[in-house]
Amino acid sequence: MRKFKLTVLLTIFVLMLAACSNSSNDNGKTETNGQENQSTKASTVEITDAHGTVTVPVNPKNVIALDSRAFETLADWNIKLVAAPKDVMPADSTYVKDDSVKNIGNHREPNLEIIAAANPELVIIGQRFANHYEAIKKLVPNAAVIDLNFDVSEKADKPGENLANGFKDITITLGQIFDKNEEAKQLVADFDKAIEDVKSAYNGSDTVMGVEVSGGNIGFSAPGFGRVWGPMFEIFGWKPALEIKNATSDHKGDEISVEAIAKSNPDWLLVVDRDAAVSSTTDAVPAQDVINKSPALQKVTAITKGQIVYAPNDTYTNESIQTFIEIFKNLAKTLAK
Repeated sequence: MRKFKLTVLLTIFVLMLAACSNSSNDNGKTETNGQENQSTKASTVEITDAHGTVTVPVNPKNVIALDSRAFETLADWNIKLVAAPKDVMPADSTYVKDDSVKNIGNHREPNLEIIAAANPELVIIGQRFANHYEAIKKLVPNAAVIDLNFDVSEKADKPGENLANGFKDITITLGQIFDKNEEAKQLVADFDKAIEDVKSAYNGSDTVMGVEVSGGNIGFSAPGFGRVWGPMFEIFGWKPALEIKNATSDHKGDEISVEAIAKSNPDWLLVVDRDAAVSSTTDAVPAQDVINKSPALQKVTAITKGQIVYAPNDTYTNESIQTFIEIFKNLAKTLAK
């Protein structure tokens, strides 16, 4: 009887050891699998920029951004920058206010030595800095250098399509690089909806004119291409109040007289205040004052009916997808009145 009890006890003991061993092995497998899952998560991503395919590290360190179309998106996602061109950024940008972010200056005379000294893993180029692409690549050969620029100039075949697709491509690309894919998808969805809302609000017959105010002067913004308003004519099918030969995408607008603008009598006037975005022009006259005090414009339909849309003050230096979503929402709201 004792022998039988001893055998039972030994059997139970062996089974307990086996159970503990299996539990330990299971935990080990779980932990190993967790490590394997983490290790198999991509450390790089292939993106397509203005020059082709580039392999970029995911969540890179020592990031430099030079593209005014990307600053607000990166700031909203709390992406740390080591350097940026503060001279051509909104004064209230978190990067401008952060002393730890080195100032590269502006695109005309950038301090490229700062880029080299920062030893970046990623440099984001675009728009104003697109012409410095090759120089920067040579300067930081070990970094991923991407050019997110898209063409909305008079040389482009479809500036409106380029603008719409360009913003979406930039956003998705940045989402892949910084592991913000859901946030990127939401921005693109908001952008698409804002576009559709403007299309629905426009009656198809009212004439539209875009202008840029700089230094107290009103410059004609050619429909079809250029900064801010031009490409929207293609996107929304707007009827231009005035078209001219040999128009350009000059950042101050074309030199068309205010009298000629008034004579075209636009139903809607769309305004960009260039000076409001440049911190050095603190004594500049606000665009709204320039428009309101222009004798030639006072009988224009857009003025008499109050059908004027002003872009956000920082638009000239903050041409982000968020800025355009804000512009489109304002347009849809105003056009629908």
